[in-house]
Amino acid sequence: MSDNITSILLALFVIVLPTWMTFQYLTKARSGRRMSESEAQMMDQLLQTAARMETRMATLERILDAEVPGWRHTASAQGDYYGKMG
Repeated sequence: MSDNITSILLALFVIVLPTWMTFQYLTKARSGRRMSESEAQMMDQLLQTAARMETRMATLERILDAEVPGWRHTASAQGDYYGKMG
């Protein structure tokens, strides 16, 4: 009787428990990678803000191109615009 209990406990601790723990942590890791609803909304807001900023920058560059034709060359030569980016 004692040998049967020892065999069952040994199988439980050597095979079942490590397997269960591995699958438990894998499942938690997979579910943790997903964004929550609030994070998804924040990401959408950030993407919309970035798109608006990109549109504004393009508009400002078009205005500067019309008003000050050589501004890109002057700014990059002085390191004020493109020279500091990167």
